Amino acid sequence: MLMLAWFFWYSCQTWTTINLRVGEIIIMATKEKDILEPSLDVLGIAPYKQKKTEEYMSSKMQEHFKAILMALRQRILEGGDKIVTHMKEEAINYPDPNDRASQEEDFRLELRTRDRERKLLKKIEESLELIREKDYGYCEVCGVEIGLRRLEARPTATLCIDCKTLDEIKEKHQKQEEEY
Repeated sequence: MLMLAWFFWYSCQTWTTINLRVGEIIIMATKEKDILEPSLDVLGIAPYKQKKTEEYMSSKMQEHFKAILMALRQRILEGGDKIVTHMKEEAINYPDPNDRASQEEDFRLELRTRDRERKLLKKIEESLELIREKDYGYCEVCGVEIGLRRLEARPTATLCIDCKTLDEIKEKHQKQEEEY
């Protein structure tokens, strides 16, 4: 049970209280969520309401996605500074090997999160470049519209849902073949 609470803290970055009951953990989290998968309300951006006559990826829609990507980039950069500061402040040489191992594991997870954020920053920059080139929102494989809701859920998406599904199926088969 404690491992679940520990994992939840790392995935949410912050938490307020934990109430333990027999066989059950209730965690009351703050509104701050995973930096790598934020929702629009966490970023402070309302979902886009497309007009019936509005063209897909109009300039207004592109500005909406640019605002999402810029807010996400800013959030990641701020979160990265917090991780570095936290690691510097918490660098204590514990005499107990178990405490040292726990601290090293904490640092390893923070560095892993930072690496994921670095990769996401690269994807955000690529998406911003696609907006500048007017290619954002279209599948890089088949050229079909990716879709407003999919892009709001994953602003760095470059594949439509059909191509992404095929890509995942191919990847799954390759992994299965490598195992045999």
